[in-house]
Amino acid sequence: MLKFALPILLLSSASFAQMHTTPKVTAAPIANVKVVQGGKAPVEMMFRVKPGFHVNSNQPTSELYIPTKVTFDVPTDISMVGVQYPEGELINLPFDPDTKLSVYTGDIDVKGFVMATKVVPRGTYRVHGLFRYQACDNRACYPPSSVPIQFDVTVAKPKSTTVHQNPAQSPHVHN
Repeated sequence: MLKFALPILLLSSASFAQMHTTPKVTAAPIANVKVVQGGKAPVEMMFRVKPGFHVNSNQPTSELYIPTKVTFDVPTDISMVGVQYPEGELINLPFDPDTKLSVYTGDIDVKGFVMATKVVPRGTYRVHGLFRYQACDNRACYPPSSVPIQFDVTVAKPKSTTVHQNPAQSPHVHN
């Protein structure tokens, strides 16, 4: 009997562990960004919460809840500014109907701007980041997790704004 119970127990443990370690959020590929030296350009990041789960919003209703947040590791002279998260949806869970939670479900659209200094050399740079979240379902919350993201930033020379004028012409006729 023990000979059969052990493999079943191991399979059950493996499927239980897999259920709790599979990502609850996925990231869509992020489009390359083109920015001029000394300028800024928009970037859009899309994430999808697996059906049956929700994640705390970026502004949870309690400081005890872990907010959803994107962090970036950017090359020198490039920065991320003005990162905007969508407004969370207020929900109540069956086991605690008096508590409102601010959460994201489905698709999450996070926007921001890539900013390049005037002195950053022209070229293409890779930005790495993490989408950090805590996923929950209607019964439990799971340990915080993160999804890696990356995208390329191409820094270009700014368009010249100098107006070139021809030098004044001599009033004399030259033969």
